[in-house]
Amino acid sequence: MARVRIWLVAVVLVLAGCTGGGSSSSSSPSPTALSPTGSSPTPAPDVRVTAQDDVVTGLDVPWGIAFLPGGDAVVTLRDEKRLVLVSPAGAVTRVTGPGARRLLDVVHPAGEGGLLGVAVLGSDGGAVDLALYATAADDNRVLRATLTGSSLGDLRPVLTGIHKARNHDGGRLAVGPDGFLYVTTGDANERPDAQDPASLNGKILRVTADGEPAPGNPTPGSPVWSLGHRNPQGLGWVPDGRMLAAEFGQDTWDELNVIEPGADYGWPVVEGRAGRAGFVDPVAQWATSDASPSGIAVTDDAVYLAALRGERLWRVPLTPDGVGTPRALLTDLGRLRAVAEAPDGSLWVLTNNTDGRGTPRPGDDRIVRITLG
Repeated sequence: MARVRIWLVAVVLVLAGCTGGGSSSSSSPSPTALSPTGSSPTPAPDVRVTAQDDVVTGLDVPWGIAFLPGGDAVVTLRDEKRLVLVSPAGAVTRVTGPGARRLLDVVHPAGEGGLLGVAVLGSDGGAVDLALYATAADDNRVLRATLTGSSLGDLRPVLTGIHKARNHDGGRLAVGPDGFLYVTTGDANERPDAQDPASLNGKILRVTADGEPAPGNPTPGSPVWSLGHRNPQGLGWVPDGRMLAAEFGQDTWDELNVIEPGADYGWPVVEGRAGRAGFVDPVAQWATSDASPSGIAVTDDAVYLAALRGERLWRVPLTPDGVGTPRALLTDLGRLRAVAEAPDGSLWVLTNNTDGRGTPRPGDDRIVRITLG
């Protein structure tokens, strides 16, 4: 296996403060919260989609996406238990090798589980070390393997024992500016686990590439970075260091949170902005019919949230002291699972109309490339 190069930089965290089918009415946004009014989504007045094209079509439940050093994207297919490489020109290459064959045996898709998140840990020459989040027979787990060209080497479990369920499996992976791996886990329908610091579920975890609790975690020896989460999804960092996470709500509010180490985000005691001591309120919230936010992408000026039930891409402007008014983009693609910023500055958006809760249309599922201006 190629040697992993994970460059540890100083931690600069300037810390501020399930999905159903079908679309619904939008909400009328305020700077930090969205309240349902029955109005239609309002396009962002200062930003619009200036170019849009399909990178690739005909994918089966694409879930996670990460860009490789050479510019291609590695994409997970949740139910097929496979990885594919997608070039900027739209060429699709199936990943083979011993690790790919092993995934077919290890991964057990069911409900929202399967082959989920992917992150690039590091690279050495032509080899790239990947982290993968997978639903196995008995648990959810994080695996590690080396991708050389289109061949995946042997799988190595680095974090196991995350409870699984048909819903609320979490699954997003991201490498932070500190070089450590962040992992989102759902409550797996066991709500008290979200408040239990000894449980891996209902958490955002911070670990090394080998799965050990990262140095500087709130509780030494524990991988838990934050708790009180129902089903956290997208992860990203603002240039000033703030860490953001999107989260599925239950019946009332979906959330965008600024993540503070050791903080409690309230589930299952509270949902959305409660103003209760001991819990951190979201910086933005949506009615669950308007969002069901999954993956996010954070750019220099905004955070973009891919909405499943809401069937749109939300743009939330970033301000020096918080966030501005959220606005809706891409309201004609159906369910959106993930969004990622490509090396050329465009956004790649994964649709998810083949996930069992959407209505597939010709060409689904697809990766759509958009340019904003």
